[in-house]
Amino acid sequence: MSMIRDLRAAVRPSRRRTGGDACAAPYTAAGYDTARDPSASSAVVDCAVYRDGRRLPSDTCLTPREAMLRVREGGGFAWIGLHEPTEEEFAGIAAEFGLHPLAVEDAVHAHQRPKLERYDDTLFTVFKTVHYLEAAGPNGIADVETGEVMCFTGRDFVITVRHGGQGSLRALRHGLQKDTELLAKGPSAVLHALADHVVDGYIAVAGAMQDDIDEVEIEVFSAPSKGSPRGTDAGRIYQLKREVLEFKRAVTPLLRPMQLLSERPMRLIDPDIQKYFRDVADHLARVQEEVLGFDELLNSILQANLAQATVAQNEDMRKITSWAAIIAVPTAVCGVYGMNFDYMPELNWKYGYPAVLTGIAVICFTIHRTLKRNGWL
Repeated sequence: MSMIRDLRAAVRPSRRRTGGDACAAPYTAAGYDTARDPSASSAVVDCAVYRDGRRLPSDTCLTPREAMLRVREGGGFAWIGLHEPTEEEFAGIAAEFGLHPLAVEDAVHAHQRPKLERYDDTLFTVFKTVHYLEAAGPNGIADVETGEVMCFTGRDFVITVRHGGQGSLRALRHGLQKDTELLAKGPSAVLHALADHVVDGYIAVAGAMQDDIDEVEIEVFSAPSKGSPRGTDAGRIYQLKREVLEFKRAVTPLLRPMQLLSERPMRLIDPDIQKYFRDVADHLARVQEEVLGFDELLNSILQANLAQATVAQNEDMRKITSWAAIIAVPTAVCGVYGMNFDYMPELNWKYGYPAVLTGIAVICFTIHRTLKRNGWL
């Protein structure tokens, strides 16, 4: 994971210019001077002003300071999206909007648990985004890739800070702009849309993870075909448990913040929007139940797989023991007649040699039939 983060950091400047929204390129091309406008930053991928649920048109890409000037002059709210800002890039925006230093530190350095915190007149929310990379891991098991989205929600602004290659908010912004009635509710509508977007991603990942667990379960409990190994690789089950644990770390801590947003009255949350948070909290609770069920089911599958391996080893040991018992008969007889004494029974008998061989064969055959009848062979 550290190697992936290093690679992302190395390619981040070029990605911002080509992979962001329409406003990403003009920030670098226009050559904004952060000394003159500390709120200008190359980390900004989109910055817009919304009034009465509609995005105000602009001939040029706005800086955060310009967006707030428009808000203070005519009302509405500003929505600023950033991608992996550095401390220097975020410092001007934090000063412009009066963001608390602790929240700013969390937003810049990331690696936070999902949470909801209130600093004066600003809500700071942390979401873990989850993406399921199909069959990316060893043994054919998909890999869970996580990212983070932080959201600063104020009376007249929303600032979203995204970390990681997954969880782009471009489609979310465009989809929300089509629902002018909801967007007219202000910044809390954006916060709800973001929470709903993240939880919808959880539902999709839970469905894909359920398919992988079903596949492993079938492999463990199905009868092996002739010539194929019995059961499934325990390493595959263990890796899937790790992915479930990573998923659980994203889902479980978020449940309490969603309950607070849906149940506790807050000045920054529109009462009409609060009803929508209840639906998000319900969906999140369902996902949490599924994740807990995945963990318990994988524990049972792993125990069953280990039990099958133990049974298979016992069967192998019984077969080895059975053949050792059969081979012990000729070994004992041949050992007796190989002691080279002068006086031994049947040494001078004409049919002694074939009689001994016949006796060995009869005894071995009898032991083999008995062991096979008892299921040892």
